[in-house]
Amino acid sequence: MNPDGIAETISIAVLPQDNGQYVCEITSSLSNCTQDCTRFYGQTKEHAIARALESLAAQYRQQVEEEQNIDWLAVERAESGEPIQKHYHVILHYEEIAEDESKFEARHNTILGNTVVENAKISVIEISPDLQIEPLERDWD
Repeated sequence: MNPDGIAETISIAVLPQDNGQYVCEITSSLSNCTQDCTRFYGQTKEHAIARALESLAAQYRQQVEEEQNIDWLAVERAESGEPIQKHYHVILHYEEIAEDESKFEARHNTILGNTVVENAKISVIEISPDLQIEPLERDWD
């Protein structure tokens, strides 16, 4: 049972296209989509769904950050004057279209240098120290 009494509804529709690719439409109570939802195209149905879900996740991350309304430079101090360490969930998202000779080259050229960090969208959400979040780890196999 939702303690706030607020229900969220997320609907996903995946439609095959004549060219063998897919389009995904996602609606949620956050996005306020009606019949004119944004369409997310993908090489496969899973790719289309991943793109749509990432867009929805970005909207939710932005909403959480805005609701917290945290001063980026504010430091809370204890009575002793020592800064109080807080916990933050930091999410980094970067996308690009890479044209390279191989999948390895596309990944290697993307992570080379600081391009990813400089051009990434970064969300910083203050969290409770006992919140059970496992940071995403990439399995490179």
